[in-house]
Amino acid sequence: MSWQIGFVYGLIVVAVVLFFSGRVRLDLTAVMVIIALAVSGVVTPADAVAGFGNPLVILIAGLFVISEGLSRTGVAAWAGLKIASFANTSEMRLVLLLVPVVAVLSAFMSSTGVVALFVPVVLSLARETGTPAARLLMPLAIASLVGGMLTLIGTPPNLVVHRALVDAGLPGFGFFDFTMIGGVILVATLVYLVTVGRRLLPERVGASVVHGRKRLHEMAREFGIEDHLHRVQVQADSPLVDATVGEAGLRRHHGMTVIAVERHGMLLTSLQPVLIESRLHAGDILVVSATADATARGVAALGLVDLGFPHGMQRRYRESFGVAEALVIPGSPLIGKTLYQSNLRERQRLNVLSIRRGEGPLALDFEHTELQLGDILLVTGAWSDLERLSGPRRDMVLLEMPEEVAERTWHGNQAPWAVVITLVMLVLMVTETTSTLVAVMLAAFAMVVTGCVDMEEAYRSMNWQSLVLIAGMLPLAGALESTGGAGLIVAGLTTLFRDLGPHAILVGLFLITTLLSQFISNTATTVLIAPIALNLAIDLHYLPAPFLMTAAIAASTAFATPVASPVNTLILAPGQYSFGDFVRIGVPLQLIVLVVTVMLVPLVFPFSTA
Repeated sequence: MSWQIGFVYGLIVVAVVLFFSGRVRLDLTAVMVIIALAVSGVVTPADAVAGFGNPLVILIAGLFVISEGLSRTGVAAWAGLKIASFANTSEMRLVLLLVPVVAVLSAFMSSTGVVALFVPVVLSLARETGTPAARLLMPLAIASLVGGMLTLIGTPPNLVVHRALVDAGLPGFGFFDFTMIGGVILVATLVYLVTVGRRLLPERVGASVVHGRKRLHEMAREFGIEDHLHRVQVQADSPLVDATVGEAGLRRHHGMTVIAVERHGMLLTSLQPVLIESRLHAGDILVVSATADATARGVAALGLVDLGFPHGMQRRYRESFGVAEALVIPGSPLIGKTLYQSNLRERQRLNVLSIRRGEGPLALDFEHTELQLGDILLVTGAWSDLERLSGPRRDMVLLEMPEEVAERTWHGNQAPWAVVITLVMLVLMVTETTSTLVAVMLAAFAMVVTGCVDMEEAYRSMNWQSLVLIAGMLPLAGALESTGGAGLIVAGLTTLFRDLGPHAILVGLFLITTLLSQFISNTATTVLIAPIALNLAIDLHYLPAPFLMTAAIAASTAFATPVASPVNTLILAPGQYSFGDFVRIGVPLQLIVLVVTVMLVPLVFPFSTA
């Protein structure tokens, strides 16, 4: 064994220890690997940094932009709501829905692409159901990898072993030859994820809790208006028909603050805030803030119908409207004025929902309650109007917006473009009209050109830790191959298992392949293993199909490290996973797949014709 091989082995051990310890950032470890390879001379400096220009890194960067486009236009939130409506907030039901859907999609298209599309959907689901994202993202990645085992085109290793058989003059695998074995593995994986694996998934929540920003319901509770939002519809015989908001006097006479108007399924105030001169029509649905008693009295007196405020409508409302806390500052012209005199609706296009003074909320009286220095107002309006409070002001200062501000849809009108762009990208991938890289780059470019994301948002969407991690580990994988280190491992383990019978050889092939696939791309691993499996079968007078099938399945079991597959890297930051999380969840699943494979493959693909 040359010193170069020993150096690469040692470097892998050090990197794995640092990954597993969690004491050094993953991307910093990757940079240390790059420096060590360059300084040692095992690879040239150019090769050491070549990972940053690798097509895989560019591919994932493009997928980040596409994912951001789906999130910013509200498409991901819509899909998440649809899934959540079936799951009914149950974490187990969410997993039972997500895993088969993602696996089936991954059987026909890039698993990396599927995960990139579903990450924003899963994050939206997590917010809607209150489930920590870390409990859903790991099953998402695992499902995409298992989905690759279902068809011939599910993942490149399947095509590699198929090509190896054809090149040897033997019948290759059919399109659905993988389906039976992959289907059983999918069922076993699903059972694992909702039983033992569920207990191993981390409980950690997303970054929002770390930042400590309040959520909307917490603000509402502090201001005593938790149940104050209602939707009421104006009937044809209502005295409000053709009256302006000012003429109706809903706030002064009935204690009902009109925040928004739904008309023909559109929220008018997403385009035009409700002002004094806004005119009401029959059939309009008013979003109002009022106590239950005030709403009941207003409904009875004004010819209105209370429609309730279902959860789905609340989410739709939050896409266009928000709330914020604003502090009345020293010298403010608002001091000593009542809310009615302050004219915030006319001047700021905002409505005051409640006031907090001292330790608790005040009973709102718009005509008589005078504002004081230090009062905190809970104001609501269109996001664009709320954001204007963040600038320098003489009357009040913005204190805080709710956590939901991160969930708002900024480019909702571009949602059809986002859907079309994504579908075209998928068609290009599935039909292989162009390469996956080109399809993703075109889609990312189209997302920016059509306004689904702007350039600043595109740059902010990049998860630089993930990109640096991949760019740093690719040269290490290349060094393992170029120095002969990977071949040495394979040759030694093959010698160990070859005289122990066909089932033992399947075990050996699986272990070798799954081990290498945790640090080298599954395609490179299969390219390395396939000829060894083929020649070993021929030398021992076995049919090659079961050995090559085992190698292909094992190559897709990249569950145990964050660098084993791009899909693992994609979920790393959103789920705030550690290296140990992947090991804890992935290794037991690898053993389950090993058992299923060794038991089932010989039944579907016998070792001999006899």
